[in-house]
Amino acid sequence: MVKYKTGKVQQSNMEQFVRSVTILRIAGTPVSANSLDLAGDSGGEVSVLFASSPSAAQHLLETRNIGAILLTLPIPGYSPEAVLREIRRRGHAAPAVIQDPRDAPSLSGELAQLGAFQCVSASASPERLREALFDAIRGQREAVSRTATESRARNAMVGSSSAMRQVTEIIRLVGPRRSTVLITGETGSGKEVAARAIHAASSRPGSRMVAINCAALPDNLLEAELFGHTKGAFTGAVNARVGLFEQAHRGTIFLDEISELPLQLQSKLLRVLQEREIQRVGSSEIIPVDVRVIAASNTNLLEAVASRRFREDLYYRLNVVALRIPPLRERASDIPELAEHFLAKIAVQEGGERKRLADAAVAELMRYSWPGNVRQLEHALESAVALSGDRVVLHPSDLDLPSETYPPALWSLDVPETGINFDELIMGIERRLLERALAKSGGNKARAAHMLQMKRTTLISKFKSLVCV
Repeated sequence: MVKYKTGKVQQSNMEQFVRSVTILRIAGTPVSANSLDLAGDSGGEVSVLFASSPSAAQHLLETRNIGAILLTLPIPGYSPEAVLREIRRRGHAAPAVIQDPRDAPSLSGELAQLGAFQCVSASASPERLREALFDAIRGQREAVSRTATESRARNAMVGSSSAMRQVTEIIRLVGPRRSTVLITGETGSGKEVAARAIHAASSRPGSRMVAINCAALPDNLLEAELFGHTKGAFTGAVNARVGLFEQAHRGTIFLDEISELPLQLQSKLLRVLQEREIQRVGSSEIIPVDVRVIAASNTNLLEAVASRRFREDLYYRLNVVALRIPPLRERASDIPELAEHFLAKIAVQEGGERKRLADAAVAELMRYSWPGNVRQLEHALESAVALSGDRVVLHPSDLDLPSETYPPALWSLDVPETGINFDELIMGIERRLLERALAKSGGNKARAAHMLQMKRTTLISKFKSLVCV
Protein backbone atom coordinates (compact mmCIF):
# COMPACT_ATOMS: atom_id res chain seq x y z
CA MET A 1 0.00 0.00 0.00
CA VAL A 2 1.50 3.29 -1.10
CA LYS A 3 0.18 6.80 -0.80
CA TYR A 4 1.32 9.14 -3.50
CA LYS A 5 0.69 12.34 -5.35
CA THR A 6 -1.31 15.10 -3.76
CA GLY A 7 -2.01 18.03 -5.99
CA LYS A 8 -4.50 20.64 -7.01
CA VAL A 9 -7.13 19.62 -9.52
CA GLN A 10 -7.60 22.11 -12.30
CA GLN A 11 -11.03 23.63 -11.83
CA SER A 12 -13.35 23.05 -14.76
CA ASN A 13 -17.12 23.14 -15.05
CA MET A 14 -17.17 19.44 -14.19
CA GLU A 15 -14.94 19.70 -11.16
CA GLN A 16 -16.13 22.86 -9.43
CA PHE A 17 -18.47 20.89 -7.19
CA VAL A 18 -15.57 18.98 -5.59
CA ARG A 19 -13.55 20.67 -2.84
CA SER A 20 -11.46 17.66 -1.82
CA VAL A 21 -11.44 14.03 -2.94
CA THR A 22 -9.38 10.86 -2.49
CA ILE A 23 -8.96 8.47 -5.40
CA LEU A 24 -8.14 4.79 -4.77
CA ARG A 25 -6.14 3.22 -7.60
CA ILE A 26 -6.16 -0.59 -7.70
CA ALA A 27 -3.47 -1.99 -9.99
CA GLY A 28 -1.86 -5.41 -10.24
CA THR A 29 1.66 -3.99 -10.55
CA PRO A 30 3.21 -1.09 -8.63
CA VAL A 31 2.77 2.27 -10.31
CA SER A 32 4.81 5.38 -9.90
CA ALA A 33 3.48 8.60 -8.50
CA ASN A 34 3.92 10.31 -11.85
CA SER A 35 1.79 7.75 -13.72
CA LEU A 36 -1.43 9.40 -12.51
CA ASP A 37 -0.99 13.15 -12.64
CA LEU A 38 -4.12 14.81 -11.35
CA ALA A 39 -2.35 18.02 -10.44
CA GLY A 40 -3.59 21.23 -11.96
CA ASP A 41 -3.29 24.94 -11.48
CA SER A 42 -6.11 25.48 -8.97
CA GLY A 43 -9.13 23.91 -7.33
CA GLY A 44 -9.76 21.29 -4.66
CA GLU A 45 -7.10 18.94 -3.34
CA VAL A 46 -6.89 15.41 -4.73
CA SER A 47 -5.14 12.55 -2.95
CA VAL A 48 -4.33 9.28 -4.69
CA LEU A 49 -3.91 6.01 -2.76
CA PHE A 50 -2.58 2.77 -4.27
CA ALA A 51 -3.58 -0.85 -3.57
CA SER A 52 -2.21 -3.90 -5.37
CA SER A 53 -5.01 -6.33 -4.43
CA PRO A 54 -8.70 -6.36 -3.45
CA SER A 55 -7.79 -7.13 0.18
CA ALA A 56 -5.47 -4.11 0.38
CA ALA A 57 -8.18 -2.03 -1.25
CA GLN A 58 -10.70 -3.19 1.36
CA HIS A 59 -8.52 -1.87 4.18
CA LEU A 60 -8.31 1.57 2.57
CA LEU A 61 -12.03 1.65 1.80
CA GLU A 62 -12.80 0.89 5.45
CA THR A 63 -10.38 3.44 6.91
CA ARG A 64 -10.43 6.28 4.39
CA ASN A 65 -13.14 8.34 2.72
CA ILE A 66 -12.71 7.25 -0.90
CA GLY A 67 -14.41 9.39 -3.54
CA ALA A 68 -13.78 7.12 -6.55
CA ILE A 69 -11.94 3.97 -7.57
CA LEU A 70 -9.62 3.69 -10.58
CA LEU A 71 -9.25 0.02 -11.46
CA THR A 72 -6.16 -0.44 -13.68
CA LEU A 73 -6.17 -3.79 -15.50
CA PRO A 74 -4.96 -6.46 -15.46
CA ILE A 75 -5.26 -7.61 -11.83
CA PRO A 76 -3.54 -11.05 -11.63
CA GLY A 77 -6.03 -13.70 -10.49
CA TYR A 78 -9.05 -11.39 -10.68
CA SER A 79 -11.45 -10.22 -13.35
CA PRO A 80 -12.62 -6.61 -12.99
CA GLU A 81 -16.10 -7.95 -12.15
CA ALA A 82 -14.64 -10.09 -9.33
CA VAL A 83 -12.79 -7.10 -7.84
CA LEU A 84 -15.91 -4.92 -7.80
CA ARG A 85 -18.12 -7.75 -6.53
CA GLU A 86 -15.79 -8.19 -3.56
CA ILE A 87 -15.79 -4.45 -2.88
CA ARG A 88 -19.58 -4.18 -3.12
CA ARG A 89 -20.05 -7.28 -0.95
CA ARG A 90 -18.48 -5.33 1.93
CA GLY A 91 -20.92 -2.46 1.37
CA HIS A 92 -18.56 0.08 -0.24
CA ALA A 93 -20.34 2.26 -2.79
CA ALA A 94 -17.54 4.40 -4.29
CA PRO A 95 -18.00 4.73 -8.09
CA ALA A 96 -15.38 3.10 -10.30
CA VAL A 97 -13.57 3.86 -13.56
CA ILE A 98 -11.95 0.94 -15.40
CA GLN A 99 -8.57 1.58 -17.07
CA ASP A 100 -8.22 -1.12 -19.71
CA PRO A 101 -5.09 -1.90 -21.79
CA ARG A 102 -7.25 -2.25 -24.90
CA ASP A 103 -7.50 0.75 -27.23
CA ALA A 104 -11.31 0.78 -27.39
CA PRO A 105 -12.59 -0.73 -24.13
CA SER A 106 -16.32 -1.14 -23.51
CA LEU A 107 -18.27 -1.31 -20.27
CA SER A 108 -20.08 -4.61 -19.71
CA GLY A 109 -23.58 -4.70 -18.24
CA GLU A 110 -22.37 -6.43 -15.07
CA LEU A 111 -19.63 -3.84 -14.51
CA ALA A 112 -22.22 -1.07 -14.87
CA GLN A 113 -24.47 -2.80 -12.32
CA LEU A 114 -21.49 -3.03 -9.96
CA GLY A 115 -20.99 0.74 -10.03
CA ALA A 116 -18.50 1.19 -12.88
CA PHE A 117 -19.27 4.43 -14.71
CA GLN A 118 -16.77 4.37 -17.58
CA CYS A 119 -14.02 2.38 -19.27
CA VAL A 120 -10.98 4.30 -20.55
CA SER A 121 -7.90 3.18 -22.42
CA ALA A 122 -4.62 2.67 -20.54
CA SER A 123 -3.10 5.27 -22.86
CA ALA A 124 -5.67 7.92 -21.85
CA SER A 125 -4.20 11.29 -20.91
CA PRO A 126 -4.31 12.56 -17.30
CA GLU A 127 -6.94 15.07 -18.42
CA ARG A 128 -9.12 12.23 -19.79
CA LEU A 129 -8.69 10.23 -16.55
CA ARG A 130 -9.53 13.31 -14.51
CA GLU A 131 -12.69 13.86 -16.57
CA ALA A 132 -13.77 10.22 -16.20
CA LEU A 133 -13.18 10.12 -12.43
CA PHE A 134 -15.01 13.33 -11.73
CA ASP A 135 -17.84 12.31 -14.05
CA ALA A 136 -18.17 9.15 -11.95
CA ILE A 137 -18.26 11.10 -8.66
CA ARG A 138 -20.76 13.59 -10.02
CA GLY A 139 -22.94 10.84 -11.52
CA GLN A 140 -23.09 8.99 -8.23
CA ARG A 141 -23.95 12.15 -6.28
CA GLU A 142 -26.74 12.99 -8.71
CA ALA A 143 -28.10 9.43 -8.44
CA VAL A 144 -28.05 9.62 -4.64
CA SER A 145 -29.79 13.00 -4.78
CA ARG A 146 -32.50 11.65 -7.09
CA THR A 147 -33.03 8.62 -4.87
CA ALA A 148 -33.31 10.80 -1.76
CA THR A 149 -35.75 13.12 -3.52
CA GLU A 150 -37.95 10.23 -4.62
CA SER A 151 -37.74 8.65 -1.17
CA ARG A 152 -38.86 11.87 0.53
CA ALA A 153 -41.84 12.09 -1.81
CA ARG A 154 -42.76 8.42 -1.31
CA ASN A 155 -42.45 8.55 2.46
CA ALA A 156 -44.61 11.65 2.74
CA MET A 157 -47.54 10.13 0.82
CA VAL A 158 -48.70 6.90 2.45
CA GLY A 159 -50.54 4.46 0.21
CA SER A 160 -49.73 2.08 -2.63
CA SER A 161 -53.04 2.12 -4.51
CA SER A 162 -52.98 3.04 -8.18
CA ALA A 163 -54.52 6.43 -7.33
CA MET A 164 -51.78 7.23 -4.83
CA ARG A 165 -49.03 5.94 -7.10
CA GLN A 166 -50.23 8.45 -9.68
CA VAL A 167 -50.15 11.24 -7.08
CA THR A 168 -46.64 10.26 -5.99
CA GLU A 169 -45.45 10.15 -9.60
CA ILE A 170 -46.76 13.68 -10.26
CA ILE A 171 -45.00 14.89 -7.09
CA ARG A 172 -41.76 13.23 -8.24
CA LEU A 173 -41.96 14.86 -11.67
CA VAL A 174 -43.02 18.35 -10.60
CA GLY A 175 -41.11 18.55 -7.30
CA PRO A 176 -37.71 19.66 -8.68
CA ARG A 177 -39.33 22.27 -10.93
CA ARG A 178 -40.42 25.80 -10.10
CA SER A 179 -43.96 25.35 -11.46
CA THR A 180 -46.94 26.59 -9.48
CA VAL A 181 -49.16 23.71 -8.33
CA LEU A 182 -52.91 23.70 -7.60
CA ILE A 183 -53.95 20.86 -5.30
CA THR A 184 -57.62 19.94 -5.12
CA GLY A 185 -59.38 17.45 -2.91
CA GLU A 186 -61.93 17.04 -0.16
CA THR A 187 -61.34 18.29 3.37
CA GLY A 188 -59.01 15.96 5.24
CA SER A 189 -57.76 14.14 2.13
CA GLY A 190 -54.14 15.24 2.63
CA LYS A 191 -53.63 18.36 0.52
CA GLU A 192 -51.11 19.92 2.90
CA VAL A 193 -49.24 16.62 3.19
CA ALA A 194 -48.97 16.61 -0.62
CA ALA A 195 -47.74 20.21 -0.58
CA ARG A 196 -45.02 19.32 1.92
CA ALA A 197 -44.06 16.32 -0.22
CA ILE A 198 -43.67 18.62 -3.25
CA HIS A 199 -41.51 20.96 -1.19
CA ALA A 200 -39.42 18.02 0.09
CA ALA A 201 -38.94 16.81 -3.50
CA SER A 202 -37.87 20.24 -4.69
CA SER A 203 -34.42 21.72 -5.20
CA ARG A 204 -35.06 23.86 -2.09
CA PRO A 205 -36.04 21.31 0.61
CA GLY A 206 -33.57 22.84 3.09
CA SER A 207 -35.40 26.15 2.92
CA ARG A 208 -38.64 27.02 4.62
CA MET A 209 -42.18 26.11 3.63
CA VAL A 210 -44.67 28.67 4.94
CA ALA A 211 -48.35 27.65 5.13
CA ILE A 212 -51.42 29.84 5.59
CA ASN A 213 -55.13 29.03 5.61
CA CYS A 214 -56.77 31.85 3.65
CA ALA A 215 -60.10 31.16 5.37
CA ALA A 216 -58.70 31.45 8.89
CA LEU A 217 -58.03 35.20 8.96
CA PRO A 218 -60.33 38.22 8.55
CA ASP A 219 -60.08 39.99 5.19
CA ASN A 220 -58.55 43.12 6.75
CA LEU A 221 -55.66 41.13 8.26
CA LEU A 222 -55.00 38.71 5.42
CA GLU A 223 -53.20 41.20 3.16
CA ALA A 224 -50.82 42.28 5.94
CA GLU A 225 -50.23 38.62 6.83
CA LEU A 226 -49.31 37.74 3.25
CA PHE A 227 -47.32 40.81 2.23
CA GLY A 228 -46.29 42.41 5.54
CA HIS A 229 -46.80 45.98 6.68
CA THR A 230 -44.92 49.07 7.81
CA LYS A 231 -45.15 50.67 11.22
CA GLY A 232 -48.35 52.70 11.50
CA ALA A 233 -49.81 51.34 8.26
CA PHE A 234 -53.12 50.76 10.05
CA THR A 235 -54.55 50.82 13.56
CA GLY A 236 -52.65 48.33 15.67
CA ALA A 237 -49.57 48.24 13.42
CA VAL A 238 -47.22 49.38 16.18
CA ASN A 239 -44.24 47.73 14.50
CA ALA A 240 -43.23 46.84 10.96
CA ARG A 241 -43.77 43.19 10.06
CA VAL A 242 -42.37 40.89 7.39
CA GLY A 243 -45.10 39.06 5.47
CA LEU A 244 -45.33 35.36 4.69
CA PHE A 245 -44.12 35.80 1.11
CA GLU A 246 -40.90 37.37 2.37
CA GLN A 247 -40.56 34.68 5.03
CA ALA A 248 -40.84 32.05 2.26
CA HIS A 249 -38.12 33.71 0.12
CA ARG A 250 -36.12 30.97 -1.65
CA GLY A 251 -38.61 28.48 -0.26
CA THR A 252 -42.27 27.53 -0.73
CA ILE A 253 -45.52 29.21 0.28
CA PHE A 254 -48.64 27.08 0.64
CA LEU A 255 -51.94 28.93 0.25
CA ASP A 256 -54.66 26.64 1.62
CA GLU A 257 -58.36 27.30 0.94
CA ILE A 258 -57.37 29.69 -1.84
CA SER A 259 -61.03 29.98 -2.89
CA GLU A 260 -61.67 32.05 0.25
CA LEU A 261 -59.24 34.78 -0.82
CA PRO A 262 -61.14 38.09 -1.25
CA LEU A 263 -61.37 39.42 -4.82
CA GLN A 264 -59.28 42.48 -3.97
CA LEU A 265 -56.45 40.29 -2.72
CA GLN A 266 -56.81 37.96 -5.70
CA SER A 267 -55.69 40.77 -8.01
CA LYS A 268 -52.68 41.48 -5.79
CA LEU A 269 -51.75 37.80 -5.63
CA LEU A 270 -51.96 37.65 -9.43
CA ARG A 271 -49.44 40.48 -9.66
CA VAL A 272 -47.10 38.70 -7.25
CA LEU A 273 -47.26 35.54 -9.38
CA GLN A 274 -46.60 37.53 -12.56
CA GLU A 275 -43.90 39.89 -11.33
CA ARG A 276 -42.40 37.89 -8.42
CA GLU A 277 -42.37 40.99 -6.24
CA ILE A 278 -44.47 42.30 -3.33
CA GLN A 279 -45.27 45.57 -1.58
CA ARG A 280 -45.82 45.77 2.14
CA VAL A 281 -49.04 47.44 3.29
CA GLY A 282 -48.27 51.13 3.79
CA SER A 283 -45.10 51.09 1.67
CA SER A 284 -44.29 51.86 -1.96
CA GLU A 285 -41.05 49.86 -1.86
CA ILE A 286 -40.88 46.95 -4.32
CA ILE A 287 -39.43 43.79 -2.75
CA PRO A 288 -38.44 40.92 -5.08
CA VAL A 289 -39.26 37.41 -3.84
CA ASP A 290 -38.14 33.99 -5.05
CA VAL A 291 -41.03 31.80 -3.94
CA ARG A 292 -42.52 28.55 -5.17
CA VAL A 293 -46.33 28.83 -4.83
CA ILE A 294 -48.57 25.88 -4.03
CA ALA A 295 -52.30 26.53 -3.63
CA ALA A 296 -55.08 24.22 -2.48
CA SER A 297 -58.85 24.19 -2.54
CA ASN A 298 -61.58 21.80 -1.43
CA THR A 299 -64.14 23.49 -3.66
CA ASN A 300 -64.53 23.58 -7.42
CA LEU A 301 -62.66 26.70 -8.49
CA LEU A 302 -64.14 26.62 -11.99
CA GLU A 303 -67.60 26.93 -10.43
CA ALA A 304 -66.27 29.85 -8.37
CA VAL A 305 -64.95 31.42 -11.59
CA ALA A 306 -68.35 30.96 -13.26
CA SER A 307 -70.10 32.64 -10.33
CA ARG A 308 -67.50 35.46 -10.37
CA ARG A 309 -66.23 34.64 -6.91
CA PHE A 310 -62.77 33.81 -8.24
CA ARG A 311 -60.73 35.53 -10.93
CA GLU A 312 -60.36 33.47 -14.09
CA ASP A 313 -56.86 34.81 -14.83
CA LEU A 314 -55.71 33.90 -11.31
CA TYR A 315 -57.17 30.42 -11.68
CA TYR A 316 -55.12 29.73 -14.80
CA ARG A 317 -52.04 31.28 -13.23
CA LEU A 318 -52.37 28.92 -10.25
CA ASN A 319 -53.41 25.85 -12.24
CA VAL A 320 -50.07 25.36 -14.01
CA VAL A 321 -49.83 21.82 -12.63
CA ALA A 322 -53.06 20.28 -11.34
CA LEU A 323 -52.86 17.64 -8.61
CA ARG A 324 -56.05 15.97 -7.37
CA ILE A 325 -55.88 14.09 -4.07
CA PRO A 326 -58.46 11.29 -4.18
CA PRO A 327 -60.81 10.89 -1.20
CA LEU A 328 -60.16 7.91 1.04
CA ARG A 329 -63.29 6.08 -0.15
CA GLU A 330 -61.74 5.95 -3.66
CA ARG A 331 -58.58 4.27 -2.35
CA ALA A 332 -59.89 1.97 0.35
CA SER A 333 -57.01 -0.45 -0.27
CA ASP A 334 -54.72 2.14 1.35
CA ILE A 335 -56.59 2.03 4.68
CA PRO A 336 -54.59 -0.83 6.31
CA GLU A 337 -51.30 0.85 5.32
CA LEU A 338 -52.49 4.23 6.59
CA ALA A 339 -53.71 2.67 9.83
CA GLU A 340 -50.31 1.08 10.48
CA HIS A 341 -48.62 4.39 9.71
CA PHE A 342 -50.80 6.28 12.18
CA LEU A 343 -50.47 3.65 14.92
CA ALA A 344 -46.68 3.84 14.61
CA LYS A 345 -46.85 7.66 14.67
CA ILE A 346 -49.05 7.65 17.78
CA ALA A 347 -46.69 5.23 19.55
CA VAL A 348 -43.74 7.53 18.88
CA GLN A 349 -45.64 10.62 20.01
CA GLU A 350 -47.05 9.04 23.16
CA GLY A 351 -43.96 7.00 24.01
CA GLY A 352 -46.01 3.87 24.65
CA GLU A 353 -46.23 0.43 23.13
CA ARG A 354 -47.33 0.30 19.52
CA LYS A 355 -50.83 -1.11 19.22
CA ARG A 356 -52.19 -3.23 16.43
CA LEU A 357 -55.57 -3.82 14.85
CA ALA A 358 -57.50 -7.06 15.06
CA ASP A 359 -58.62 -8.42 11.68
CA ALA A 360 -62.22 -7.50 12.53
CA ALA A 361 -61.16 -3.92 13.25
CA VAL A 362 -59.38 -3.67 9.90
CA ALA A 363 -62.53 -4.98 8.20
CA GLU A 364 -64.58 -2.35 10.04
CA LEU A 365 -62.24 0.40 8.83
CA MET A 366 -62.46 -0.91 5.27
CA ARG A 367 -66.28 -0.90 5.33
CA TYR A 368 -66.58 2.69 6.50
CA SER A 369 -66.97 5.49 3.92
CA TRP A 370 -64.74 8.09 5.70
CA PRO A 371 -66.46 11.41 4.93
CA GLY A 372 -63.63 13.13 6.84
CA ASN A 373 -61.03 11.23 4.82
CA VAL A 374 -57.50 10.56 6.11
CA ARG A 375 -57.76 13.11 8.90
CA GLN A 376 -60.85 11.35 10.28
CA LEU A 377 -59.05 7.99 10.13
CA GLU A 378 -56.11 9.37 12.08
CA HIS A 379 -58.37 10.87 14.75
CA ALA A 380 -60.39 7.65 15.02
CA LEU A 381 -57.23 5.63 15.64
CA GLU A 382 -55.91 8.19 18.11
CA SER A 383 -59.17 7.92 20.03
CA ALA A 384 -59.09 4.11 19.90
CA VAL A 385 -55.55 4.02 21.29
CA ALA A 386 -56.46 6.42 24.10
CA LEU A 387 -59.64 4.58 25.11
CA SER A 388 -58.31 1.02 24.83
CA GLY A 389 -56.29 1.29 28.04
CA ASP A 390 -53.46 -1.20 28.38
CA ARG A 391 -54.71 -3.54 25.66
CA VAL A 392 -52.33 -3.91 22.74
CA VAL A 393 -54.92 -5.20 20.24
CA LEU A 394 -57.64 -2.82 19.04
CA HIS A 395 -61.11 -4.28 18.33
CA PRO A 396 -64.09 -2.84 16.39
CA SER A 397 -65.67 -1.72 19.66
CA ASP A 398 -62.67 0.59 20.20
CA LEU A 399 -63.38 2.51 17.01
CA ASP A 400 -65.60 5.51 17.59
CA LEU A 401 -67.24 5.63 14.15
CA PRO A 402 -70.69 7.10 13.40
CA SER A 403 -73.20 4.35 12.63
CA GLU A 404 -74.09 5.91 9.27
CA THR A 405 -71.84 4.40 6.63
CA TYR A 406 -73.55 5.61 3.46
CA PRO A 407 -71.49 7.71 1.06
CA PRO A 408 -71.44 11.41 2.05
CA ALA A 409 -73.36 12.38 -1.10
CA LEU A 410 -76.43 10.52 0.26
CA TRP A 411 -76.31 12.24 3.65
CA SER A 412 -77.37 15.54 2.12
CA LEU A 413 -80.43 14.06 0.39
CA ASP A 414 -83.67 15.71 1.40
CA VAL A 415 -87.23 15.97 0.14
CA PRO A 416 -87.88 19.46 -1.24
CA GLU A 417 -91.20 21.21 -0.69
CA THR A 418 -92.02 20.75 -4.38
CA GLY A 419 -91.58 16.97 -4.07
CA ILE A 420 -89.22 14.55 -5.77
CA ASN A 421 -89.47 11.71 -8.32
CA PHE A 422 -88.54 8.81 -6.08
CA ASP A 423 -88.18 6.15 -8.80
CA GLU A 424 -86.01 8.40 -10.96
CA LEU A 425 -83.77 9.25 -8.01
CA ILE A 426 -83.29 5.61 -6.97
CA MET A 427 -82.56 4.56 -10.55
CA GLY A 428 -79.99 7.33 -10.83
CA ILE A 429 -78.28 6.17 -7.65
CA GLU A 430 -78.27 2.55 -8.82
CA ARG A 431 -76.88 3.50 -12.22
CA ARG A 432 -74.13 5.58 -10.61
CA LEU A 433 -73.12 2.76 -8.25
CA LEU A 434 -73.01 0.22 -11.08
CA GLU A 435 -70.93 2.55 -13.26
CA ARG A 436 -68.48 3.26 -10.42
CA ALA A 437 -68.10 -0.45 -9.59
CA LEU A 438 -67.42 -1.30 -13.24
CA ALA A 439 -64.95 1.58 -13.54
CA LYS A 440 -63.06 0.50 -10.41
CA SER A 441 -62.99 -3.14 -11.56
CA GLY A 442 -61.67 -2.18 -14.98
CA GLY A 443 -64.85 -3.49 -16.63
CA ASN A 444 -64.64 -6.88 -14.92
CA LYS A 445 -68.31 -7.68 -14.23
CA ALA A 446 -67.60 -10.53 -11.79
CA ARG A 447 -65.35 -8.31 -9.68
CA ALA A 448 -67.81 -5.41 -9.85
CA ALA A 449 -70.60 -7.72 -8.69
CA HIS A 450 -68.44 -8.89 -5.79
CA MET A 451 -67.81 -5.28 -4.79
CA LEU A 452 -71.58 -4.65 -4.74
CA GLN A 453 -72.24 -7.98 -2.98
CA MET A 454 -74.55 -9.28 -5.71
CA LYS A 455 -74.50 -12.02 -8.31
CA ARG A 456 -72.88 -11.35 -11.65
CA THR A 457 -76.14 -12.14 -13.48
CA THR A 458 -78.00 -9.68 -11.23
CA LEU A 459 -75.50 -6.94 -12.03
CA ILE A 460 -75.80 -7.55 -15.79
CA SER A 461 -79.62 -7.60 -15.57
CA LYS A 462 -79.77 -4.39 -13.53
CA PHE A 463 -77.32 -2.61 -15.80
CA LYS A 464 -79.29 -3.55 -18.93
CA SER A 465 -82.57 -2.41 -17.40
CA LEU A 466 -81.10 0.89 -16.17
CA VAL A 467 -79.39 1.67 -19.48
CA CYS A 468 -82.56 0.94 -21.43
CA VAL A 469 -84.68 3.20 -19.22
